[in-house]
Amino acid sequence: MGCAEQKVAIVTGASRGIGAGLVEAYRKHDYRVIANSRAIEESPHPEVVSVAGDIADPRTAERIIDEALARFGRIDTLINNAGVFIPKPFTLYTYDDYARVTSVNTAGFFGITQQVVAQLLAQGAGGHVITIAATLAEQAHTAVPSALTALTKGGLIAATKSLAIEYAANGIRFNAISPGVVDTPMHSGVDAVTAYAAMHPQHRIGTVSDIVHGALYLEMASFVTGEILHIDGGQSAGH
Repeated sequence: MGCAEQKVAIVTGASRGIGAGLVEAYRKHDYRVIANSRAIEESPHPEVVSVAGDIADPRTAERIIDEALARFGRIDTLINNAGVFIPKPFTLYTYDDYARVTSVNTAGFFGITQQVVAQLLAQGAGGHVITIAATLAEQAHTAVPSALTALTKGGLIAATKSLAIEYAANGIRFNAISPGVVDTPMHSGVDAVTAYAAMHPQHRIGTVSDIVHGALYLEMASFVTGEILHIDGGQSAGH
């Protein structure tokens, strides 16, 4: 595939875990990639461009778009992977917790997605937006109190379905992946992993590759939009 024909993907929260796995997978599938997180090192690969910055800041979204167009001249896919997870009893959340979770999970989604969609409309060739949600937004667990996750990730699931309808005629697809507990640095040392495994002994803890495979399926299935792909300990099902 010639350079001008290579597709370009943006991945937020790309420095570790699911995001890093997605960057590697899309690069191996001949995509050029813009990788963003608050602190991310420069990639040695010439077709992976790192853009450091907090996705909650609208100026970061602007820099990501500018860098994608300056370096590669187009955008084809956005993966909203950046997220904050704070498991606490509801009455123990602080306003700082609320601001931190909503700024990344919802405001970050809004800023970059709005700008990417505007660019996709200008290009006139369709495109794809995948958002990483959470099963906790739809299936609460007594062992993992996480109302702020439900508030924000649940909103992203609803927005995915709405945007899929709004932009279907423009060929822009919107899908979400809703994981259970995944073995990533986000859950390092968090009791939720052990608690979840005890509650669901027939399921294993999910892996980064589970999420990556789900994303690639949605990417390649060009007829799929509005799908919420649930991936729970290696068990997956559409919604």
